[in-house]
Amino acid sequence: MPVTKCPRKVEPLWKGWDRKAQKNGLRHQVFAVNGDHYVGEWKGNLKHGKGTQVWKKSGAVYEGDWKFGKRDGYGSLSHPDPETGKLRRVYSGWWKGDKKSGYGIQFFGPKEYYEGEWCNNQRSGWGRMYYNNGDIYEGQWQNDKPEGEGMLRLKNRNRYEGSWERGMKNGHGRFFHLDHGQLFEGFWVDNVAKCGTMIDFGRDEAPEPTQFPIPKVEILDPDGVLKEALDKLMKPEEEEASPCP
Repeated sequence: MPVTKCPRKVEPLWKGWDRKAQKNGLRHQVFAVNGDHYVGEWKGNLKHGKGTQVWKKSGAVYEGDWKFGKRDGYGSLSHPDPETGKLRRVYSGWWKGDKKSGYGIQFFGPKEYYEGEWCNNQRSGWGRMYYNNGDIYEGQWQNDKPEGEGMLRLKNRNRYEGSWERGMKNGHGRFFHLDHGQLFEGFWVDNVAKCGTMIDFGRDEAPEPTQFPIPKVEILDPDGVLKEALDKLMKPEEEEASPCP
Protein backbone atom coordinates (compact mmCIF):
# COMPACT_ATOMS: atom_id res chain seq x y z
CA MET A 1 0.00 0.00 0.00
CA PRO A 2 1.50 3.31 -1.02
CA VAL A 3 2.34 5.77 1.69
CA THR A 4 1.73 9.43 1.02
CA LYS A 5 3.43 12.23 2.85
CA CYS A 6 2.20 15.78 3.07
CA PRO A 7 4.88 18.27 2.15
CA ARG A 8 6.20 20.20 5.11
CA LYS A 9 5.29 23.83 5.04
CA VAL A 10 8.39 25.94 4.98
CA GLU A 11 8.12 29.54 6.17
CA PRO A 12 9.45 32.00 3.63
CA LEU A 13 12.80 33.42 4.61
CA TRP A 14 11.54 36.99 4.47
CA LYS A 15 9.09 36.33 7.29
CA GLY A 16 11.85 35.24 9.61
CA TRP A 17 13.96 38.22 8.68
CA ASP A 18 11.01 40.54 9.19
CA ARG A 19 10.27 39.02 12.61
CA LYS A 20 13.87 39.54 13.70
CA ALA A 21 13.78 43.09 12.40
CA GLN A 22 10.80 44.03 14.56
CA LYS A 23 12.02 46.40 17.24
CA ASN A 24 10.62 45.78 20.71
CA GLY A 25 12.24 46.31 24.10
CA LEU A 26 15.74 47.63 24.64
CA ARG A 27 17.95 47.91 21.58
CA HIS A 28 21.49 49.06 20.98
CA GLN A 29 22.18 51.68 18.32
CA VAL A 30 19.71 51.69 15.47
CA PHE A 31 20.79 53.83 12.52
CA ALA A 32 18.51 55.59 10.06
CA VAL A 33 19.35 56.04 6.38
CA ASN A 34 20.26 59.71 6.93
CA GLY A 35 22.75 58.86 9.67
CA ASP A 36 20.58 59.63 12.70
CA HIS A 37 20.77 56.99 15.40
CA TYR A 38 18.83 55.99 18.49
CA VAL A 39 19.65 53.93 21.56
CA GLY A 40 16.84 52.88 23.86
CA GLU A 41 13.50 51.18 24.23
CA TRP A 42 11.05 50.33 21.45
CA LYS A 43 7.46 49.17 21.14
CA GLY A 44 5.91 48.05 17.89
CA ASN A 45 8.81 49.45 15.84
CA LEU A 46 8.39 52.86 17.50
CA LYS A 47 10.59 54.58 20.05
CA HIS A 48 8.78 54.05 23.33
CA GLY A 49 10.16 54.42 26.84
CA LYS A 50 13.62 55.73 27.72
CA GLY A 51 15.99 56.54 24.91
CA THR A 52 18.60 58.82 23.34
CA GLN A 53 18.30 60.23 19.83
CA VAL A 54 21.21 61.83 17.94
CA TRP A 55 20.59 63.87 14.78
CA LYS A 56 23.60 63.66 12.49
CA LYS A 57 23.00 66.86 10.48
CA SER A 58 22.53 69.26 13.41
CA GLY A 59 24.40 67.29 16.07
CA ALA A 60 21.45 67.74 18.44
CA VAL A 61 20.93 65.13 21.18
CA TYR A 62 17.72 64.32 23.03
CA GLU A 63 17.75 62.18 26.16
CA GLY A 64 14.51 61.25 27.87
CA ASP A 65 11.06 59.77 27.50
CA TRP A 66 9.41 58.65 24.26
CA LYS A 67 5.87 57.61 23.47
CA PHE A 68 5.00 55.88 20.19
CA GLY A 69 7.81 57.51 18.24
CA LYS A 70 7.56 61.01 19.71
CA ARG A 71 9.20 62.83 22.58
CA ASP A 72 6.69 62.61 25.39
CA GLY A 73 7.37 62.96 29.10
CA TYR A 74 10.50 64.42 30.66
CA GLY A 75 13.60 64.99 28.58
CA SER A 76 16.58 67.22 27.75
CA LEU A 77 17.64 68.63 24.39
CA SER A 78 21.25 69.68 23.72
CA HIS A 79 22.95 71.37 20.76
CA PRO A 80 26.66 71.57 19.96
CA ASP A 81 28.24 74.91 20.81
CA PRO A 82 29.26 76.65 17.55
CA GLU A 83 32.60 77.76 19.06
CA THR A 84 33.74 74.82 21.18
CA GLY A 85 31.73 72.01 19.58
CA LYS A 86 30.76 70.71 23.01
CA LEU A 87 27.14 69.91 23.73
CA ARG A 88 25.24 72.73 25.41
CA ARG A 89 21.94 72.15 27.18
CA VAL A 90 19.14 74.02 25.38
CA TYR A 91 15.99 72.73 27.07
CA SER A 92 15.14 70.60 30.07
CA GLY A 93 11.55 69.85 30.92
CA TRP A 94 8.32 68.22 29.82
CA TRP A 95 7.23 67.25 26.32
CA LYS A 96 3.98 66.18 24.74
CA GLY A 97 3.52 64.98 21.18
CA ASP A 98 7.13 65.90 20.25
CA LYS A 99 6.66 69.51 21.49
CA LYS A 100 7.63 71.37 24.64
CA SER A 101 4.56 71.29 26.88
CA GLY A 102 4.37 71.77 30.64
CA TYR A 103 7.08 73.11 32.90
CA GLY A 104 10.56 73.53 31.45
CA ILE A 105 13.71 75.64 31.26
CA GLN A 106 14.93 77.00 27.91
CA PHE A 107 18.46 78.37 27.60
CA PHE A 108 18.84 81.07 24.93
CA GLY A 109 22.40 82.02 25.91
CA PRO A 110 24.87 81.92 28.79
CA LYS A 111 22.90 84.53 30.78
CA GLU A 112 19.52 84.45 29.05
CA TYR A 113 16.99 81.77 29.90
CA TYR A 114 13.30 81.15 30.60
CA GLU A 115 11.79 79.00 33.29
CA GLY A 116 8.08 78.34 33.36
CA GLU A 117 5.18 76.84 31.46
CA TRP A 118 5.08 75.82 27.79
CA CYS A 119 2.41 74.83 25.29
CA ASN A 120 3.12 73.58 21.75
CA ASN A 121 6.74 74.80 21.80
CA GLN A 122 5.72 78.30 22.95
CA ARG A 123 6.00 80.05 26.29
CA SER A 124 2.44 79.98 27.62
CA GLY A 125 1.13 80.35 31.17
CA TRP A 126 3.26 81.56 34.05
CA GLY A 127 6.99 82.08 33.56
CA ARG A 128 10.10 84.05 34.40
CA MET A 129 12.49 85.34 31.71
CA TYR A 130 16.07 86.41 32.45
CA TYR A 131 17.50 88.68 29.73
CA ASN A 132 21.13 89.25 28.77
CA ASN A 133 20.98 92.92 29.79
CA GLY A 134 20.01 92.05 33.36
CA ASP A 135 16.26 92.67 33.05
CA ILE A 136 13.81 90.11 34.45
CA TYR A 137 10.18 89.60 33.46
CA GLU A 138 7.90 87.53 35.64
CA GLY A 139 4.25 86.93 34.88
CA GLN A 140 1.85 85.54 32.32
CA TRP A 141 2.72 84.48 28.75
CA GLN A 142 0.79 83.64 25.62
CA ASN A 143 2.00 82.83 22.10
CA ASP A 144 5.62 83.14 23.26
CA LYS A 145 5.13 86.76 24.47
CA PRO A 146 4.20 88.47 27.77
CA GLU A 147 0.40 88.60 27.92
CA GLY A 148 -1.78 89.41 30.92
CA GLU A 149 -0.44 90.51 34.29
CA GLY A 150 3.31 90.72 34.78
CA MET A 151 6.25 92.58 36.26
CA LEU A 152 9.36 93.75 34.43
CA ARG A 153 12.29 94.51 36.73
CA LEU A 154 15.08 96.45 35.06
CA LYS A 155 18.77 96.12 35.85
CA ASN A 156 18.76 99.47 37.69
CA ARG A 157 15.95 98.13 39.98
CA ASN A 158 13.23 100.25 38.35
CA ARG A 159 10.18 98.14 37.59
CA TYR A 160 6.83 98.06 35.84
CA GLU A 161 3.84 96.21 37.26
CA GLY A 162 0.68 95.89 35.24
CA SER A 163 -0.99 94.67 32.08
CA TRP A 164 0.73 93.31 28.96
CA GLU A 165 -0.49 92.55 25.48
CA ARG A 166 1.51 91.18 22.52
CA GLY A 167 4.73 91.53 24.52
CA MET A 168 4.19 95.25 25.24
CA LYS A 169 2.85 97.32 28.12
CA ASN A 170 -0.85 97.76 27.38
CA GLY A 171 -3.51 98.79 29.86
CA HIS A 172 -3.29 99.93 33.46
CA GLY A 173 0.07 99.77 35.20
CA ARG A 174 2.53 101.33 37.59
CA PHE A 175 6.15 102.24 36.90
CA PHE A 176 8.43 102.59 39.92
CA HIS A 177 11.31 105.00 39.23
CA LEU A 178 13.27 103.87 42.27
CA ASP A 179 16.45 105.57 41.08
CA HIS A 180 14.71 108.99 41.24
CA GLY A 181 12.18 108.22 43.97
CA GLN A 182 9.03 108.59 41.88
CA LEU A 183 6.01 106.48 40.98
CA PHE A 184 3.97 106.81 37.80
CA GLU A 185 0.53 105.21 37.65
CA GLY A 186 -1.50 105.32 34.49
CA PHE A 187 -2.49 103.77 31.17
CA TRP A 188 -0.15 102.38 28.49
CA VAL A 189 -0.64 101.70 24.79
CA ASP A 190 2.06 99.70 22.99
CA ASN A 191 4.78 100.55 25.55
CA VAL A 192 3.86 104.28 25.57
CA ALA A 193 2.36 105.88 28.70
CA LYS A 194 -0.67 107.83 27.45
CA CYS A 195 -1.99 109.31 30.69
CA GLY A 196 -1.47 109.02 34.43
CA THR A 197 -0.18 110.63 37.59
CA MET A 198 3.35 110.99 38.96
CA ILE A 199 4.05 111.20 42.68
CA ASP A 200 7.12 111.09 44.90
CA PHE A 201 7.79 107.58 46.17
CA GLY A 202 10.74 106.80 48.45
CA ARG A 203 12.50 109.98 47.35
CA ASP A 204 14.58 110.18 50.52
CA GLU A 205 16.09 106.72 49.89
CA ALA A 206 16.58 107.14 46.12
CA PRO A 207 20.21 107.07 44.88
CA GLU A 208 19.57 109.91 42.39
CA PRO A 209 16.54 111.87 43.62
CA THR A 210 15.08 114.67 41.55
CA GLN A 211 16.28 118.19 42.37
CA PHE A 212 12.88 119.26 43.65
CA PRO A 213 9.95 117.25 45.01
CA ILE A 214 6.72 117.18 43.06
CA PRO A 215 4.52 120.02 44.42
CA LYS A 216 1.26 119.04 46.02
CA VAL A 217 -1.72 119.98 43.87
CA GLU A 218 -5.07 120.45 45.58
CA ILE A 219 -8.31 122.38 45.20
CA LEU A 220 -8.65 125.28 47.63
CA ASP A 221 -12.46 125.12 47.74
CA PRO A 222 -13.58 121.60 46.75
CA ASP A 223 -17.10 122.18 48.12
CA GLY A 224 -17.49 125.32 46.05
CA VAL A 225 -16.26 123.59 42.88
CA LEU A 226 -18.70 120.72 43.47
CA LYS A 227 -21.62 123.13 44.06
CA GLU A 228 -20.80 125.05 40.87
CA ALA A 229 -20.65 121.86 38.85
CA LEU A 230 -24.00 120.67 40.23
CA ASP A 231 -25.59 124.04 39.50
CA LYS A 232 -24.42 123.88 35.89
CA LEU A 233 -25.70 120.35 35.63
CA MET A 234 -29.15 121.20 36.99
CA LYS A 235 -29.62 124.50 35.12
CA PRO A 236 -30.27 122.96 31.67
CA GLU A 237 -32.91 120.68 33.21
CA GLU A 238 -34.68 123.70 34.79
CA GLU A 239 -34.61 125.56 31.47
CA GLU A 240 -36.14 122.60 29.66
CA ALA A 241 -38.88 122.32 32.35
CA SER A 242 -39.91 126.00 32.13
CA PRO A 243 -43.04 126.67 29.99
CA CYS A 244 -42.64 128.39 26.65
CA PRO A 245 -43.88 132.05 26.55
